Amino acid sequence: MTRDTLALGIIGAGIMGERMLGVLSGPDADPDAGSVRVAGIWDPSEAAFARIAARYPAVPRLADADALIAASACVYVASPPASHLGYARRAAAAGRSLFLEKPLAVDVAEARRFVDEADIRGAVNFPFAAAPAVATLVRWIAEGVVGTPRRLTIAVAFAQWPRPWQADAVNWLDARAEGGFTREVISHFLFLARRLLGPLASLEGHADFPQAGRAERAIEATLSAGGVPVRLRGQVGGTDLADHNTWTLEGDAGTIRLRDWSIAERMGPDGHFVAAEDALPNDRARLIALRGQLDGVVRMAHGEPHPLATFAEALNVQEMVESLIAA
Repeated sequence: MTRDTLALGIIGAGIMGERMLGVLSGPDADPDAGSVRVAGIWDPSEAAFARIAARYPAVPRLADADALIAASACVYVASPPASHLGYARRAAAAGRSLFLEKPLAVDVAEARRFVDEADIRGAVNFPFAAAPAVATLVRWIAEGVVGTPRRLTIAVAFAQWPRPWQADAVNWLDARAEGGFTREVISHFLFLARRLLGPLASLEGHADFPQAGRAERAIEATLSAGGVPVRLRGQVGGTDLADHNTWTLEGDAGTIRLRDWSIAERMGPDGHFVAAEDALPNDRARLIALRGQLDGVVRMAHGEPHPLATFAEALNVQEMVESLIAA
C-alpha cells in the first residue's frame, strides 16, 4: 500500500530546524525522502526567517504557529526547550502527530503531565536512535564483546560553551533557565545509556554555576542505567576541542566505547581502543542519523513501528538532567 506524503511543518528556524530543512530541501537532501514534504516553517525571529528565506527560498514561511500547525500533518518543534510543550499541546489539540526536539521540556512536573495525558503519535529527537556507530555498539553487545556490563562512564568537555557554531543562540544556550551542556549534550548520552542498558535512576551529583544566571561549567554525578553503575563528568575547559566526548561501557568480557559522537571503538588485548572499520566522521554520520530520524518520523506518523525515542524515554532522561542541574 502506498502511503500519503507526510506534510511536515517546522516550528523553529534555528540550528536544528535548519538541519532538518537541509535533509529535506537543501544540498544534503535525501533522494529517497519523497515520502515527506515541507509544509512550512515558522519562527518569531525576523532574522531567523530572513536567513531561511535566503537559503531556502522555496520553503513556505507561515505567519504564525497556528498557521504552521494547520498546514501540517506532523509538527517538528525545534524551538528553545521551555517552549516545547506549549507548541506540542497546540499541535496535539489540532490532531497532529509530533516530533519534539530534545530535551522534552525543562519543567519536570509539566513534562510528566504531558506524557501522562498525551494520546497522540509522537517522539523526541535523539539522533543516537538512528546513528550508525550506535548500531555497531548494539551489534558488539549482542555478539558478547562486553559480556555482562559492569560500569558505564560518560565524559564530555568543551573548549567553550556555547560552542562556536551555536553563537546565534547564546542568549538561551548559556542561560541557566533552559540552556547548558547538560541539557543539550549530556542528555544524548543518557538517552543512549537508557536505550542500551535500561531505565535511569538513583542520581546523585552536583553542578557548578560560577556565573549568576549563566549555564553550568562543570558537573559530576553517579546514577544507574538498568542497574549498571554510571559515572558522569562534564566541564567547560580542559580540552582544545570544541566538543570532546566518550561513552565507555566496561563488562566482564571486554570494553567498548563511542567517541566524539560517531566513532565506535573496542578495546584490544593491549588496552588500546581500535575504531570500527566502517567508522565515519561526525559530519557524515550526523547526516545518516538525521535521515534515519526522518524515516522514523514518517513511520511514527503513519502508526508504524519506529526506532525514535518515546516520550517515556525522553521524560526519564529529563528527570535525570533536571535533578542534576537542581543539585
